[in-house]
Amino acid sequence: MSDSPRAPWLRGIAFNPAAPSDVLIRLLDRAAGESGLRMCEGRALPDAVVDAALRHPDPVVRRAFARNPYVDPARLTPLATDPSGIVRAWLAGGPRGYPRRVRPLPDAILLALLTAREAGEDGKLTVDEIVAELDSSRQIPLSFFRSMAGRERPELRVLATRRWESLTPDQRARLLDDPDPTVREAARDKNWATDPGQVEARLPSFSPRNAWVFATCALSPALIEQCFADGTEHLLTRNKYIPAHAVARLARHPEAQVRAEVATRPDLGPDLVAELRQDEHGGVRTHARLHTFIRTWAESSAMEWGVDHGPDCPCPIGEPFTQPHTDPAVGPSPDWFAACAVAEEPERRRVAASWPGLSAELVEALAQDSDEEVRIRLACHHPLAPPHLLTEVYVTRPAHRPHLLTLPAFPRTGWAHHIDHPDPEVRALAAADPAVPAPPLADPDAMVRRAAAANPNLTPETLEALLSDPQTAEGAAANPALPVARMHALLDQCLNSTSTPQTTAPR
Repeated sequence: MSDSPRAPWLRGIAFNPAAPSDVLIRLLDRAAGESGLRMCEGRALPDAVVDAALRHPDPVVRRAFARNPYVDPARLTPLATDPSGIVRAWLAGGPRGYPRRVRPLPDAILLALLTAREAGEDGKLTVDEIVAELDSSRQIPLSFFRSMAGRERPELRVLATRRWESLTPDQRARLLDDPDPTVREAARDKNWATDPGQVEARLPSFSPRNAWVFATCALSPALIEQCFADGTEHLLTRNKYIPAHAVARLARHPEAQVRAEVATRPDLGPDLVAELRQDEHGGVRTHARLHTFIRTWAESSAMEWGVDHGPDCPCPIGEPFTQPHTDPAVGPSPDWFAACAVAEEPERRRVAASWPGLSAELVEALAQDSDEEVRIRLACHHPLAPPHLLTEVYVTRPAHRPHLLTLPAFPRTGWAHHIDHPDPEVRALAAADPAVPAPPLADPDAMVRRAAAANPNLTPETLEALLSDPQTAEGAAANPALPVARMHALLDQCLNSTSTPQTTAPR
């Protein structure tokens, strides 16, 4: 099979942007193997193919489609109650490969997964295991639990308590005093982290597994002293519940990293801020200088992220703070981000560039910013980042390439001047650019040759020759200039040898 072009043909057709629905539906045949599954999972699909995947009798096809990040997530709704628990789990787990940004699932899917009483007919997983996949997937937006807090049905208000920290203070208070005893019990069970006595009772001794408790929960004086005694006081630097005397001890800690993290706490007193602005360590002074612009913990967290992450940071991109989420417990206001965008300090402009709600005028200004990290963040985070900036960051910062390629605005043209670039990943984009008059089919790198074979400028005669060569067959089969009749003919050769091709949507 290694000398046959059949497998490359299948892979190429599966991702051919010009392949119509009847061609793509044929790839749902079991004989298409991994190519059909990768298609279901890894590209935008026409409605007819979506319908076919949703109704497909093989759960392997449905579970691959459950991970597709390119289709309207509302179309995935039937999979939330799929007969197969594995299909539900793949939907709950989200796209493969831990992408930096994950889009939220609609409420209908979240409700179906979180309130399910059984986990599918196959009995492979439990309801709790599926919910655990969902909890760690980053597919649940803050707005979901907030909206559940006001629902009429008590079981939905109980659901709101699952993400207690995402609720507003008013919502927490109402749930703690809810008329329904099951809601009150659930709320009190989640509210333990704000009660030092309950925290200490649940935490008899420190271990690495409990680090998050010391970083986020209300601690008794005994637990705070334990941290200082054990040398784990660095866990307290961002804990908003610790008292002023503990904050002062941390602000004078011998380790510069500890002092720097404390310097942007919104509860830091002016005397300590002034002291840290004169610190011997430059990083501490930078953090302390930014304290002027911090009033809330949300602003503090955003500023910390702006200072401490370098230009090649691949950290996940969380849910953006948008207009409906301007409560200080959730995120800084749009006005705060706008002020950061025009600030003198590059750290503040980096924070602004990371927020996708900036106006087009501010985006245009930041796209020309003298600070490279500002431009990088804008390219990775803002939907209005101009194509030239996306191109610049792709060429200069390989760490961001996988993420940039997923952006809808990422340009596929305008690469011709990079045809001789030393990096083959850059040359590959240039090789596929229709503006290139002579695609580099003899490039020493196989990836570039495949990309060149997919260039729509190739003549039909050249395309046929490339289809016959296993080294370029995949790119040629993905070429949008390939006639649809030829796509079907290639599929006939690939699929007829093992099974009857499926040319209509499966029932």
